[in-house]
Order: sequence, then C-alpha cells, then structure tokens
Amino acid sequence: MSSLPDWMYPPREEGWYAEDLDRLTEAPRHTELIDGALVFMMSPQRSWHSRVVSALTFALEAQAPEELEVEREMTIRLDRRNRPEPDLVVAKAEYRPNRTWFDPSEVLLVVEVVSPESEHRDRTMKPRKYAEAGIPSYWRIEHEVEQVVAYVHELDDAVGAYGSPQVYQRRLERKVPFPLTLELDQLERRRRGN
Repeated sequence: MSSLPDWMYPPREEGWYAEDLDRLTEAPRHTELIDGALVFMMSPQRSWHSRVVSALTFALEAQAPEELEVEREMTIRLDRRNRPEPDLVVAKAEYRPNRTWFDPSEVLLVVEVVSPESEHRDRTMKPRKYAEAGIPSYWRIEHEVEQVVAYVHELDDAVGAYGSPQVYQRRLERKVPFPLTLELDQLERRRRGN
C-alpha cells in the first residue's frame, strides 16, 4: 500500500475547514469539503454532463437579470466544515474576479447535473445541506430514458427543508429566481455558431 502525500492529511484533529480549500493547491480540481472531509471527483467527466452544464450556463446567463451572477463550478461556504461545489450557482452577488466561493445568503439557485459518481450526494446529502443553509431553490438535472429531466425543489421556510420536487420534462418554465424558460430537450444538442 502506498502512503498518502502530506497535503492529504488534515491540518487538525477535527478535519478540514472551509478556508483550507483555498490553500490546497495540490488537490485535484473540483475538490469539495463535506462534513470536514475532502471529496474528490476522480471519475472521468461524461460528455452528457459537460454538454448539459454548458448549455444550462449559457441559457441562464442569457435570461438572468443584470444584477445576478451565474457561475459554474464555484463552491458555496455553507458553514465551517462544508463547502460543496455545485455545477451551477445563481447568486445576487457582485462579480469579483478573485472569488473562490459564495456565501449561502447570496445564492438564489443551486443546480446539480447528476453523474453516476455524484448521484447519491446530489439526491440526498446536498439538498439537505443546501436547504439547511437557506438556499431558496435547488434543481437536480438527470438523464432518464433518453431525455433530460429537471427536479425543481423550493425551500419551505417553515420547516427549513425542500418540499417535494416539481418534475419537468421537455420544457421548464419558472418565475423564480427570475422568469425563465428552458427547453430541456435542447440542452444536450450541440450549439452551432451563426
């Protein structure tokens, strides 16, 4: 058995803290912090995932009001021991070129595009943590029976959890976090220049 590199050992007995991620230059890209433990995205990225995230980014940026930022693969500092990295974040925050994370109070929407490696976290643990942090909307995008399906969760402030999701196929129309329409069946089609 090979030994772990020194950087993989937590700097304290309690594990890692959110601010430690910015100092882990040796860690693989897309490293997340969940309950004080590092989570690495080690499986290869699927073409479907990459294409859908790109298309969603473009569609949300095109429809978002000017005061909102749409960011791809940016962590959210939920608390001292949790800093997950969703696929997309829509935030009411000023653009800062050196930003490495968002505060949950800035985030209006989190989008996770589910891959086999992240399926369990995206369906169970992450929605719970996002809701507990007060993030108003959570979308889970999945590939089911040759189509893109969106599960849209809205925060129930009375219980501090997301209610049952609304399920969208083919077209997603929402009024929050801003009025938008997405043609889900177009997300995995390649965009062509004019």
